[in-house]
Amino acid sequence: MFEKVAGYSVRRTRPFVEDSYGIPEGDRGMLTWDHVPRRVAPSRHYWLNTVTPDGRPHAMPVWGVWLDDHLHFGGGRGTRKAKNLGADPRVSVHLEDGWDVVIIEGRVEEVLDVKTQTRLDDVYEEKYGMRHGTPVWRVIPSRVFAWTDFPNDTTCWRFEG
Repeated sequence: MFEKVAGYSVRRTRPFVEDSYGIPEGDRGMLTWDHVPRRVAPSRHYWLNTVTPDGRPHAMPVWGVWLDDHLHFGGGRGTRKAKNLGADPRVSVHLEDGWDVVIIEGRVEEVLDVKTQTRLDDVYEEKYGMRHGTPVWRVIPSRVFAWTDFPNDTTCWRFEG
């Protein structure tokens, strides 16, 4: 089943896992995409996972905002996450909740457009009470996983293009 999300062609499926997890077959009970921004946008903290230049995993909580159907976050250029992203833009991001889960896998791109940076700062200030500044990265998803009632509604969106 393909749908359009944020200008991408997206296939909504069940994730590919071993049978012992009990993920149902078929699309009955799967979540719809509107669940993702409804959960991601209001969250205060996000766990960002990057890879260090020598290949070690690095996890760090970050603040972020949902704008234009994408999660955005920032951090100073001297931070470990910024250095990691400079070497390898691949990330996974997930919420703090282990029961009502959203996991975004993909890559980041730095937001360089001044108008978008200003809009992001406005949303950031509304959410956190302060402006963020730069750099800010946009998460470009390749896969998103979500569930609220594992394994029954476990859903995966695979992004193309």
